[in-house]
Order: sequence, then C-alpha cells, then structure tokens
Amino acid sequence: MDEEMRYCPVAEALAVISGKWKPYIFRHLTGQTKRFGELQRALPQITRKTLTQQLREMEDDGVINRTVYPQVPPKVEYFLSDYGKTLIPVMSSLSSWGQEHFKRDNHDGDQ
Repeated sequence: MDEEMRYCPVAEALAVISGKWKPYIFRHLTGQTKRFGELQRALPQITRKTLTQQLREMEDDGVINRTVYPQVPPKVEYFLSDYGKTLIPVMSSLSSWGQEHFKRDNHDGDQ
C-alpha cells in the first residue's frame, strides 16, 4: 500500500469527531463547562453508558478535559481543552456545510 493510502488527514480528523453523540457533546461544551448530569439532561436520548464512553474517547483524544472534585457525592466537570477549542472553526464550517446540504436535500424535488 502506498503512503497516500495509509495516511489520510481527513480520516484522522473524522476519527476524533465521529460518533453519534460527539458533535452534540462538543456543541454543549463549546464555551462552557458542564457536569455529567447537565450533559445527560441536555441529551436525554443518550444512555449513561454511551455518554460515559463518548466522553472518555473525547478525553483520550485530548478534545475535552475532565476535572474531578474530591467531595461526596463526587463532582465531575467537563470542558473543551485548548486543543479541543481548535476544533471550533472546523465544527462551525461543518455546521454551515450541513445546513446547506440539508436545504439542498430537502428542496431537490422542488425544481
């Protein structure tokens, strides 16, 4: 396999943001810190297990930071890392493209 087929920067980027819930989690953490329960209430369709898994993956990729406060019950907060903030313009561009694509798809038969 040649070098170009082994490494694709777009595939690398998509691997970080792919996941059914990651874009929603990212949106809720843009510009603010949220506790686990706040994220769960903001995304009522997601299971606790899936939310935990997606947050761990995002933390492993360096996109979000997690702060645990030593108290009972434990208080855990999530927020975009500095590295994660570099995704804001990327996600904004994807959002704009997605809106245009949605309009195009939903008005295709109107022509």
